[in-house]
Amino acid sequence: MRSTSQPVMSPLASSSAYDVAAVRATVPALHQEIANRPLVYLDNAASTLRPERVLEAVDHFERHDYSNVHRGIHELSQRATTAFEAARTKVASHLGASRPEEVIFVRGTTEAINLVAQTYGRSQVSEGDVVLVSEMEHHSNMVPWQLLCLEKGAQCLPIPMCDRGELRLDELDRLLDSSVKVVAVTHVSNALGTINPIREIAAKVHEAGAVLVVDGAQGVPHLRVDVAELDCDFYAMSGHKVYAPSGVGVLWGRHELLDSMPPWHGGGNMIRSVSFEQTDFNELPHKFEAGTPNITGAVGLGAAIDLVDDLGPENIARHEAQCLQAATEGLLEIEGVRILGTASSKASVLSFVVDGVHPHDVGALLDRDGVAVRAGHHCAQPVMQHFGVPSTSRASFGIYNDLEDVERLVAAVRRVQEFFG
Repeated sequence: MRSTSQPVMSPLASSSAYDVAAVRATVPALHQEIANRPLVYLDNAASTLRPERVLEAVDHFERHDYSNVHRGIHELSQRATTAFEAARTKVASHLGASRPEEVIFVRGTTEAINLVAQTYGRSQVSEGDVVLVSEMEHHSNMVPWQLLCLEKGAQCLPIPMCDRGELRLDELDRLLDSSVKVVAVTHVSNALGTINPIREIAAKVHEAGAVLVVDGAQGVPHLRVDVAELDCDFYAMSGHKVYAPSGVGVLWGRHELLDSMPPWHGGGNMIRSVSFEQTDFNELPHKFEAGTPNITGAVGLGAAIDLVDDLGPENIARHEAQCLQAATEGLLEIEGVRILGTASSKASVLSFVVDGVHPHDVGALLDRDGVAVRAGHHCAQPVMQHFGVPSTSRASFGIYNDLEDVERLVAAVRRVQEFFG
């Protein structure tokens, strides 16, 4: 049984040591039992748990500073606006954005990509044009482009991957021509853990005259992200994947692209002036933030970004890589277990199948051992089709997982195999 010591606030990781015990101590949800066993939470690719630092920031804001943002002259509105815009600045710095107004607050990655498809895409994609989408995309970076192409009479074509779960860049080269207007690629596959070479892809895409839209939902939690270095054109992320509340996310875009795009939603805050004769739209980022935003969510996201920055993305990546390697080695020792996604560059997502056992049964039996994993197609059905399976079990690691969690996972999967064997 792990220690039940009091939470340690704001744990820091040095380059030589990552104090996972201190991190765990700050996550209240971990300190409970499921089926009379201490919880092992390995469903981080779906949603992460909230550390005290985030919970306290949200609680303090709700109790003391909440009001609507922008244009208010009273004290609470001023405080709320300051906190909201401070969160924007934190996210911009974390992503390496050149200016805060390139950061648009949205509900999450899904809304961010829909925003790009319905503004930039709708104005730039015409009949006969092509949008390329990688075979490993989450549906959030696939369906919006399919809908756009259906509306415009354009084609939505896949960029294939190999059986290791790596994109076929030679096929991307073959597909890229002057008809391609948009290329949509995930930074890190939510189903396979593959880390895609975004900078290399961006160079190819730009040479062909297209723009690159990156789904960063799994990138930001596990990697240091610098959009300038990646050289992408749009980058989308979700707060709930990176220890922040759900219902808040970010679209980053190049300033010149965002500035040229028409608004998506109409309403308050996204306008300068309105009359029945003409409406003048607001400047960035407000042009894309109609109505009252998720102010509390943004404050929580800012606190989560502070935590990740303090821990250090490189430290997080190294720690999670140790968990991933140990889990991979442990599962491969079990007869009848097959891992999907063996790319040379992976983040901490591990999808597997147990011969003769449905992934939902695997997930249910693991839950009886207090081990929480995800079972299903992970909103990546083309990935499942590629590997010839309807679904997988998926273990995904975060800042608070440790090698004891890995041992519990491997032991529980071994019991599943023995139960059905």
